[in-house]
Amino acid sequence: MSSTKIQELKRAMRVYRVLMGAAYRAELQYRGNLLLMILGGLTFQIVGLAFIGAVVYRYGDIGGWQLPEIAFLYGLRLTAHGLWLVPFGQVGAIDVIVRQGEFDRYLVRPANPLVQLLTRRLVFTGFGDLIGGVVLLGLAAAWADLDWSPLAIGYLILAVIGGALIELSAQLACAAGAFRMLTTHGPRAVVDQLFNTLGHYPMHIFGAGVRFGLTFALPIAFVSYVPATVLLGRQGELSIPYWLAIAAPLVGVVLFAGAYRLWARQIRHYTSSGH
Repeated sequence: MSSTKIQELKRAMRVYRVLMGAAYRAELQYRGNLLLMILGGLTFQIVGLAFIGAVVYRYGDIGGWQLPEIAFLYGLRLTAHGLWLVPFGQVGAIDVIVRQGEFDRYLVRPANPLVQLLTRRLVFTGFGDLIGGVVLLGLAAAWADLDWSPLAIGYLILAVIGGALIELSAQLACAAGAFRMLTTHGPRAVVDQLFNTLGHYPMHIFGAGVRFGLTFALPIAFVSYVPATVLLGRQGELSIPYWLAIAAPLVGVVLFAGAYRLWARQIRHYTSSGH
């Protein structure tokens, strides 16, 4: 990476911190609403976990995964989801921003347009997902007797970050289409539903075609299932090489780089609503 690119990245990070701090202070003006949004996010995830728990209780396991392992998988996916949603959730507002011409202002200000979009507001429902995910992840890790070595903890942290980047990349790639199609709600909703529905289950319970799609087309498997198999010592059921499973956190970095490049290219096709 050139020195110019590094300086641009540092500047974008500084601007992001300043604008995100302002967005955070603005949201704190409505603390009752903030609390309700966090509780709403927690409640939604508790219901989802309860459903999966009922399935495991009824049948004993899911694809050989017992309840502690399923809870760990769910917590890993939920933590990654909350980690992307809190700081980057405004990606979902791109349709409205483009249609109303708000994006015009982003192009004339001396700051990265994506940074301005992300710091427009905070998505506080994501805090419920993040808090619930972290608590569940810790409890499930102890329940499943996870190895607490520094190497395992480091890999777990990187896996959560990588998983967040994977989901962000999928949403950002969809959002980039708003500069041509004006509406991306449908594709973004489908992607969100797939992550939320399939990301909580062991992937080997699906057929070969579905597993391939969820690994290489829409890499949901790398968000939680692949890292969980590594941490829980279940790598024997993987359909990918073990070295690729170990490199799961890097998948998010690679995908985000590609999604951001697509976003930057699609901005060239933006047409102001006033034209």
